[in-house]
Amino acid sequence: MSQKNYKPGKQINPYLRFTSVAIQMGVTIYLGNLFGKWLDGKYNQTFWESLITLLAVFIAIANVIRAVIKISK
Repeated sequence: MSQKNYKPGKQINPYLRFTSVAIQMGVTIYLGNLFGKWLDGKYNQTFWESLITLLAVFIAIANVIRAVIKISK
């Protein structure tokens, strides 16, 4: 980025912020699911994948709520 186009304190486009929040949500849930599958295989159980994925969904939703509150201020 050239120096003459740079403006200190310039806000990031809100659409870009929401897109990054959505990507972060998807990655969080996906990694939680992968970790749950790995735990299921390692300990020969069947509940870890569901449990960890559900926990990842809650974490992702909390992050979305936090980001929306931050953006709306």
